[in-house]
Amino acid sequence: MNGYPVLVATEYEDPTADLVITELNRRRVPVLRFDPGRDFPDSCVLTARLSPDGWGGQLRVGERTAELGSIRSLYHRRPSSYTTNRNDQTARFMAQENRRGLGGVLSSLPDCLYLSHPQAIARAEYKPAQLAAAIKVGFSVPTTLITSDPAEAKSFASEQPTIYKPMHAGAYDIEGEPAGIWASSVDPDEVDNAVCHCAHLFQAQVPKDFDVRAVVVGEQVFCAQITAPPGVLDWRAEYRNLTYEPIRCPDGMRRTLVRFLARFGLSFGAFDFAVTTDGTWWFLECNPNGQWAWLEDAAGLPITTAIADLLENGESDT
Repeated sequence: MNGYPVLVATEYEDPTADLVITELNRRRVPVLRFDPGRDFPDSCVLTARLSPDGWGGQLRVGERTAELGSIRSLYHRRPSSYTTNRNDQTARFMAQENRRGLGGVLSSLPDCLYLSHPQAIARAEYKPAQLAAAIKVGFSVPTTLITSDPAEAKSFASEQPTIYKPMHAGAYDIEGEPAGIWASSVDPDEVDNAVCHCAHLFQAQVPKDFDVRAVVVGEQVFCAQITAPPGVLDWRAEYRNLTYEPIRCPDGMRRTLVRFLARFGLSFGAFDFAVTTDGTWWFLECNPNGQWAWLEDAAGLPITTAIADLLENGESDT
């Protein structure tokens, strides 16, 4: 590939990445899209050589080749995990070598802008680390308990209205159908010994007026107010019944968002806040690789342009 390409590492079906790739194509920025965990090594070939300037060599995907030393940016969206078609000891060894080999080279490209760096994303996905960082940078954070002790959970839920929410939004099937585990209210009388089987996150319920998703790209901030039907605790459970509108981000909040990302070395974050009637923005979580595409039309937020700017230039054009 001629020029300085943008690598887009994501799964095969990713309409969010499609938006960004279409915009980069419109700008005539060369793009190489691939799924490292799925494509390597069958349809993807790596040849990396170490020099005083860092890793050089080539990455070939199908008939297209990118020079490792000339990659301008890597958009680490949602690539598949490194796996093989077998499940024996040798296959597991190969998968780990691929992750550390190809993944390690992709994480060490010279002069490459990462949106965001894979290791930074991995660090930021730990909810306890997020909550601790949120307090440090100055966000308002609901009182939180992480425990495997049923007695502690019951006591906490007796002190104030309480919710439970998972610390990882992974896949979960119910009777063979994919389902989400949403935040839900906790009655202290319902807390039982099942709590002792794993860590649970309990949090004081915020009497919110509405929700906000704040998407940060570099130092640009785009905020959408999300209004759910009355009584809905977790808006993600009611996508069909939500209303959206752009909302101004307070100046102090904007600076705090950027400081939060800087603590983790992130270039992107999708934040969720609960906003109370007194105007307080309560930090709930930050997804370091969260979804945003549906907000473009719903709230008129030019996020695709901001991401393409960053991948193309290393900064915003605005």
